[in-house]
Amino acid sequence: MSTTADPLAALGALPGVPEAVDSVRKAVDRVYGHRVMRRRSNEITAEAALRGARGSASLSGADWALEEVRRRTDFSIDAESRTVGAALRLTAEAGQLLSIWRQSPLRVLARLHLVAAGGAGVSDELVGRPRLAGEPVDEPLVELPLPGADEVAGRLEGLSELIIAGGSAPALVTAAVVHGELMALRPFGSHNGLVARTAERIVLISSGLDPKSVCPAEVGHGELGRAAYVAALDGYVSGTPEGMASWITHCGRAVELGARESTAVCEALQRGAA
Repeated sequence: MSTTADPLAALGALPGVPEAVDSVRKAVDRVYGHRVMRRRSNEITAEAALRGARGSASLSGADWALEEVRRRTDFSIDAESRTVGAALRLTAEAGQLLSIWRQSPLRVLARLHLVAAGGAGVSDELVGRPRLAGEPVDEPLVELPLPGADEVAGRLEGLSELIIAGGSAPALVTAAVVHGELMALRPFGSHNGLVARTAERIVLISSGLDPKSVCPAEVGHGELGRAAYVAALDGYVSGTPEGMASWITHCGRAVELGARESTAVCEALQRGAA
């Protein structure tokens, strides 16, 4: 990745991307303009966090019903419950890391992995740091080519420099690139999908697009399904303009679906049904 002259800005002009950016903005504005948001935004944020965690976990192999996530208190029983627990912990942690993200994104990513892997049976020496040469990666449901450790280190540094430098690229584009790059690299020995989707959430919040975190892209990613997710990721990894545009618009659709979910929650609260 080059760090010259806001390289992400060009992605915002790819075919279909400006329309996706505009559509996302309108969807987000609809949620924030809802009358329930003016009085009960904390409830919407909390519900969005729960539903986002469920959606993210579903893409990492734990496709639980929302009510099961809501009622469960023990997330240490088996691999699926540990995945759901990790997703819930990450969603809670994201809001604590916003002030650090623009200054030290690599520190935030290390913290996210520590939170995700804690109590999941991952060796302490593998937690909270990028993998080294020869170390395996356990990432269910994603079978993209795995870059070597040196490439991972270089591309992570490039991504960090882009985030710290800031730029004029739309929030959707930046969030999609952060998400896609982390999935392409899978820098940690485990929990990369959960970390990547949480990082996307952090970008959307910290950019000001979704400051109250009520438009969980993870809901949309889960709703669109694993096949569409993997196909869109293939586009990102290809590096072609068409592939990149496909991934960014896929992420845009996910944010829109997250916004739609929270709009439905607002409507339910307004009716007194939730």
